[in-house]
Amino acid sequence: MWPITPGWVSHAAVLSNRLKGARVITQVRSELSRYLRTETFGGALLLIAAAAALIWVNSPWGDSYTAMVDTRLAIPPLHLDLTLADWTKDGLLAIFFFVAGLELKRELVVGELADRKSASLPIIAAFGGVLLPALIAVAVGWGVEGMDRGWAIPVATDIAFALGVLALTGSRIPAAARVFLLSLAVVDDLIAIILIAVLFTTTVKMLWLLAAILCFAIWWTGQKYRVSTPILYVPVALVAWYALHEAGIHPTLAGVALGLLTRVRPDPDEDEHCVPAANLEHFFQPISAGFCVPVFALFASGVTLNADVLSEIFTNRLGLAIVLGLLVGKTVGIFGFAWAAIRLGLAKKPTDLAYRDMFALSVLGAIGFTVSLLVAELALADVGDGSAVELAKAAVLLTSLAASLVGSALLLRRGRVHQAARDERALQEQESD
Repeated sequence: MWPITPGWVSHAAVLSNRLKGARVITQVRSELSRYLRTETFGGALLLIAAAAALIWVNSPWGDSYTAMVDTRLAIPPLHLDLTLADWTKDGLLAIFFFVAGLELKRELVVGELADRKSASLPIIAAFGGVLLPALIAVAVGWGVEGMDRGWAIPVATDIAFALGVLALTGSRIPAAARVFLLSLAVVDDLIAIILIAVLFTTTVKMLWLLAAILCFAIWWTGQKYRVSTPILYVPVALVAWYALHEAGIHPTLAGVALGLLTRVRPDPDEDEHCVPAANLEHFFQPISAGFCVPVFALFASGVTLNADVLSEIFTNRLGLAIVLGLLVGKTVGIFGFAWAAIRLGLAKKPTDLAYRDMFALSVLGAIGFTVSLLVAELALADVGDGSAVELAKAAVLLTSLAASLVGSALLLRRGRVHQAARDERALQEQESD
């Protein structure tokens, strides 16, 4: 037998520490890979669903698409008589907004937005990405029917789509890029949610609103006293959704409210991955990205595209307001406000990100798919014969596609720059050894 010496013990300790470190690195990479796979897969499904809707409605079988979208699914005892398109807009997107509410709560309490200095940059950038598109849309579309609320169409960034593009084409960009884009999109969505609540709530039935508030109170109480059974939460969530619907408030806001009322801090004897918000996000995020958002995209993206529609996007002031608001307003607003905040000392630039990286991410902020389509349907539903909604959707789809292509090209270019810098540092380290 080989003698056990202090040197052997030392080597064994080093080897043990390396193995532990390798396991930690593997776990971190596995978790990151899971997020990237989910976002990549969800973004791909979103594109496939939108493409399928466009091909279907512009094919000889386009009438069957229209018939499917307009099919009514009624629940007479609850006085619900909605089309399938309305069910996807009011029902499935409530799950999407629930996940957004969970992410927002986590970011505000324990994430990047919990620290004021770290949070200031994406918050300021998000406000710029809302303010400038709205101003451009108002200026370009002033006096156009429906623009009294239609100016809100280009103010939203699609989280799933933007992060999906980042995951596909920005893998060599520093990790700080995802943190910045996610924080920006979460704040952006919060502003969009507030706008939906303010702009698209006309008359409120107070008794139903009080019923919804009671449901929220029950949810919060259950979280406070660590009740974990779904027997409580599932009925409360369904009743909250129905109560808001009957109150005249867009029912997707129930998802946001319940997400914000969910506990995100672990107890002293509790693993951080076992808190309700983490469990619910882990369960619902794949459902939202893999089913709810793609199905909504399938029902919302069926726009007739022809030479007249495409030319009208660039000649009709409604189409121009959306295109310029998204592509120019979001990009310039996000990057301009972020740059100004850094230069004025109001925020600190992430160490690993260059200004060109931030500009590429700002272009991704112009992807206004899911929420923009929703706002277009809400804002323009009563305008004319429905052609305004179709024009707005076509403008959103075209602009989102352009932003994703331009953003991808910029991210790939920046990725090559970062990879070259990493390779150069690795070569210098080898030469120094």
